[in-house]
Amino acid sequence: MRLIGLNSWLRRSQEFVLLFDSIAAAKDIAYMLNAQWDECNGVVMTKCDQVAVHTAASLMEASWCYQGASVAVLTRLTTDELLRRYAIGERNFSNANLRCAELCELSLNEINLSWAKLSLANLSGANLKRANLTAADMREANLRDTNLSETHLVRANLVSANLSGADLRGANLSHCCLNDANLSEADLRGANLTQADLRGANLIGTLFD
Repeated sequence: MRLIGLNSWLRRSQEFVLLFDSIAAAKDIAYMLNAQWDECNGVVMTKCDQVAVHTAASLMEASWCYQGASVAVLTRLTTDELLRRYAIGERNFSNANLRCAELCELSLNEINLSWAKLSLANLSGANLKRANLTAADMREANLRDTNLSETHLVRANLVSANLSGADLRGANLSHCCLNDANLSEADLRGANLTQADLRGANLIGTLFD
């Protein structure tokens, strides 16, 4: 039993997860490369031949990157494209470039924007409940009155972000950088702030446990 478990772990540890800029591209490229499609915009491979991946991506006119890549290679995502893909059920927008995007008052609950570029984006009044914003770059983003309850914001960069009046109840903000952020009147009850950096943050009227 232990040997079977070890072999299973070793197989998982050797897997490569590639993210493509559309669900359709990921599905077709998985078929072309005899890989596993994750039913979203990801392709799981046990061996990654970058030449083959680049060739398949070129044929599909698609962009791709490794999951968790520190530098995103996906093309800039427009608000209309994001909404279209979200409406048909896509939730994984990891590494998306949404810098300066206008996303105010949109309902995007449970969206995956981990490692996304959201600096200077306007998300005021949006519903991002249970969203995955792990390591997202949200410097100077407008998150005023945004629903961020139960979101994952681990290691997110929120330097100088406007979070006034935001609902952050139950959010995971561990290791989050909140230098000079505006958290006035924000609700942080039940939030995880382990090793979060709050130097210079505006905490006037902020609700804690």
